[in-house]
This record gives sequence, structure tokens and C-alpha cells, in this order.
Amino acid sequence: MSHSVTITRTTTSTTNTSYIVLNTGYLKTFPGLLKLFQLIIGVAVVTLMAINFRDSTYYYRGSQDLFHFLMATTFMIGTFCLLLACLTSLSTGGLIAKTIYELIYHTVAALLLLASSALLLVRLRDTKHDAYMAAGILGLVNAVLYFISAFLAHRSYRGI
Repeated sequence: MSHSVTITRTTTSTTNTSYIVLNTGYLKTFPGLLKLFQLIIGVAVVTLMAINFRDSTYYYRGSQDLFHFLMATTFMIGTFCLLLACLTSLSTGGLIAKTIYELIYHTVAALLLLASSALLLVRLRDTKHDAYMAAGILGLVNAVLYFISAFLAHRSYRGI
């Protein structure tokens, strides 16, 4: 019995060009939209806090506004890095969601933003400062978004 064998030779050539791949499809997913809204709200909170941080007098300023300012800035930068990683790589969005990192990150972000927002709003109950009130309420909204992201990260991590 004779067999015929066909050999196919393929040649692959690569060129050394650097380009950036944008995975814009990630922004069409629910986790991508959540990260985008978390970033936008984080920028709004940090802007409100930064503009009004010097305007408040020493008597008025407590540690609550500094704590909220730091938490909003921290998680705004962290979310920016996560979103940038998911947008510039075709596989990062799917891989990072399956790790425990997103679950821990979003849970810690939600808890600390909830605490900082609540402390700021409790501090403001006796005084009127509209910008800080808006920053506190936006912080609560952002905490809810981070809780939703933590829930989705838990489901993705567990493979549900």
C-alpha cells in the first residue's frame, strides 16, 4: 500500500513595527462600561475635592475630606490603569476578570469609598458646603458601582 504525503511550506515574515492595539470592544461590555463610569465619577470627585481643598479654612477642614480626597484619587488612578490595560490588550479584559485581583481590588475600593463618603457626609451634616456634599454623594454612587464590579468579579472568578 502506498501513501501519498503532501508537504506544505508556509513562510511567515514579520516586520518590526510598533503599534498600539485598542480593544474598543471592551467598552461595549458591562464590566468595561462600569470601569468607564467609575473613572468618570472618580475624576469628577477628585476635581471637586481639588478645587475646594484650598478654599476651606483650617477650622473647617478635618481629616474626613483629606481621607475622601485620597481614596478617590487612589481608586481613580487604579481604575485608569485597569481600564488602560484592558483597552490596550486583546486578552487582558478576559484574563484579568478571572483572577482574584479584580475581586479584591473592587471590594477594597467599594468599602473604602463607602467609608470615606459616609465620613465626609456625616462631617457635613452641620455645615453647608455644596461641592463637598456633591463629592460625598458621587463617592457613594461610585462605591455602589464598585460593589457591582466586585459582584461581577466574584461571579467571573468562581466561573459562574
